[in-house]
Amino acid sequence: MRALLAALPIAAVLLLMLGVGWSAARAGVVAAVGTLVLAVAGFGFGFGGAAGPLPLPAAIGGVVVEAGFVALTVIAIIGPALGIYQLQERTGATDRLQRGLARISGDPRVAALLIAWYFTLFLEGAAGFGTPIALAAPFLVAAGFRPVAAVTAALVGHAVGVSFGAVGTPVLAQVTISGVSGPDLAWATAPYHLVLGGFLAAAVTLIIGRAVPMGRPPWGWGAAAAVLFFVPYGLIARFVGPELPTLGGALLGAAGFVALVLGLRRILGRAGGPAGEADAPAAEPGRAGMGVLRAGAPYLVLIALVLLTRLIPAVRDGLQDLTVQWRLFDTFSGAIRPLYHPALLLTAAFVLGAMAQRADVASVRAAVVTATRQLGVVLVALLAMVTIALTMSYAGMTGELAAAAAQAGPWWPLLAPAIGALGTFVTGSATASNVLFTEFQQSTAAAAGLPERPLLGAQGFGAAVGNIVCPHNIVAAAATVGLSGQEGRVLRTTLPIAGAYVALGGMLAWWFVG
Repeated sequence: MRALLAALPIAAVLLLMLGVGWSAARAGVVAAVGTLVLAVAGFGFGFGGAAGPLPLPAAIGGVVVEAGFVALTVIAIIGPALGIYQLQERTGATDRLQRGLARISGDPRVAALLIAWYFTLFLEGAAGFGTPIALAAPFLVAAGFRPVAAVTAALVGHAVGVSFGAVGTPVLAQVTISGVSGPDLAWATAPYHLVLGGFLAAAVTLIIGRAVPMGRPPWGWGAAAAVLFFVPYGLIARFVGPELPTLGGALLGAAGFVALVLGLRRILGRAGGPAGEADAPAAEPGRAGMGVLRAGAPYLVLIALVLLTRLIPAVRDGLQDLTVQWRLFDTFSGAIRPLYHPALLLTAAFVLGAMAQRADVASVRAAVVTATRQLGVVLVALLAMVTIALTMSYAGMTGELAAAAAQAGPWWPLLAPAIGALGTFVTGSATASNVLFTEFQQSTAAAAGLPERPLLGAQGFGAAVGNIVCPHNIVAAAATVGLSGQEGRVLRTTLPIAGAYVALGGMLAWWFVG
């Protein structure tokens, strides 16, 4: 009975967004209030701080303050990402990049795969924390995609990389909690995506095919994109460790994919193949007003900064040294590394990109003002969704759901990935899901007499999938393409994909354990 009560907030969010069609802000506020009432009435909403249980006003206030802190750290990413998008539109850089991509392939579906698959995976592997979707979705819209298709493609496309996102952060969190080594955990997690990841690659290919009026999805190119990513991804996870599978797979895979496209194009061109793809002209730099390098300056600056700050130990460690932390009532807390946070990278990319493009002051100001005006409703939606998540966590509701699932005993492997996805759905972070449920997965494995490593891998796998449907990820993504208030349309598309992928992961976990 308590587990059913604990599930009500999640059910309410899904019902209001999918069934009723409410915006994330409206559904979130109503569900957040209901979650607080339920936590008090049904779960004895109280907290054991150093001075004993907190008064109810302090407990509710603490949740809201921590939720506000989390929401602002996400807004800090969305703001400059929106600014880059607005800047690119105002300077004509987006049009120039589209013509540049046409030099690789005249087929817009191939260019879309480069963005929705490799670009998102690179940013996930290097920075994570919402950066891939915040940049890729607007890029796809600028390339002619409908906003829902753009957000959906970016959400689905980056998911296989989340397990090793932000230079392996989710797995490194599991290492700290579980005591299992990084290489062992990397190889416990990677096989799930290696076996099943083609499903998400196919989903991205289908989304792209439906969004571009070219007749059918580019299945051959989608298969090539998947293979060229997963081969280095799997090798790095097996022989190196958890830090670089996603980043290395994206970089090496993208290089191989572009080489394949150009090579086939040259062959087809010599053989008298389709001129539309082989000979698609790019505009002269003079006509576009800038060259491709200048047009892509914000993205190139971001890539350079990501590689510099994530892969050079001395730089990385120096930036991580500064941490801003706070605690409230000895219970609620927050921390941020301002010099290492993706928001700083995106802001620097905006400023340096504008300088490289020689953007005029009016264009820069308009980009900043327009982006800032879009953030109000997004902040409300994020604050509401994170309040739901923190209330469920502090009140023990999330744990109640997990404990109920653990009653499955020997059938547990079928549900283990779903617990990882639940953690990310509630918290918005694969790392947070792993922190929340890694020890729980170990304890459940021990109680059921099951090997723990396949279940720890299932946890990391499921935590990655949860990013596809996490409400405040969808809120942030929708905001970047002008879909605020229509987040339910995105969730309606991504939920079946995530559900199927989690179910397949459960069956694979069952097979691994057996």
